[in-house]
Amino acid sequence: MILALDVGNTNIVFGAVKDGKTAFSSRIHTDRNKTEDEYAVILKTLIDINGMNCVSFEGAVISSVVPQLNEVLKRAVVMVCSHEPLIVSPGIKTGLNIRIDNPATLGSDLVVGAVAALAYYPKPLIIIDMGTATTIVAIDKNGIYRGGVIAPGVRVAMDSLTHNAAQLQGISLTTPKKAIGTNTADCLRSGVVLGNAAMIDGMIDRINEELEGEPTIVATGGLSPKIIPNCKHKIIIDDDLLIKGLEIIYKKNS
Repeated sequence: MILALDVGNTNIVFGAVKDGKTAFSSRIHTDRNKTEDEYAVILKTLIDINGMNCVSFEGAVISSVVPQLNEVLKRAVVMVCSHEPLIVSPGIKTGLNIRIDNPATLGSDLVVGAVAALAYYPKPLIIIDMGTATTIVAIDKNGIYRGGVIAPGVRVAMDSLTHNAAQLQGISLTTPKKAIGTNTADCLRSGVVLGNAAMIDGMIDRINEELEGEPTIVATGGLSPKIIPNCKHKIIIDDDLLIKGLEIIYKKNS
């Protein structure tokens, strides 16, 4: 069993995974001010409430887009599980063939998602990750990472809109019954939920024009269940995609 941590700007996902099967995954808010002791308490609590024992883990791995938390979480994992985690960073073995201008600048979350998608789904691939940013990755029929798209995340865009427009307030991300809203809340839901779904559909169409073959489309990230069901393309939602990718990378480097 491997302990996997996916550290994003908004949330940290803790997961226990073995042979591609997730025993548990838990999501907490990313807090740059927490100490290693505080994160250790959270981690130990999550392991306990999911009916697991720290001695079950043979190792640990961390993917992070928040560099200032890397050492904090590394020490927290050591405190709880007595394993020094592998940090996904340039230079480690991933098996990913990256063809972009500067591969060293590619975010670890994008690397991990691509590694998992290639292991579990047929090529070519389009991978959507809906977090603080919405990212869309293109992998061609030969398994080569060709690049992708970065757009403002759903929550980021909505928070910016409601913060800067005095008459607009926050809404729940439920799907409106129709595209044409007849009140402010439904107009916002249409713009945020259906608008983001339409953006994803449109980008998939454009990416398809540049890829050979019919792609498998996979989505992950905390907000994907809110948006992806409203897309017109067939898209597989895999909540544990990055957790499974972290296990693959751990095994390649162990």
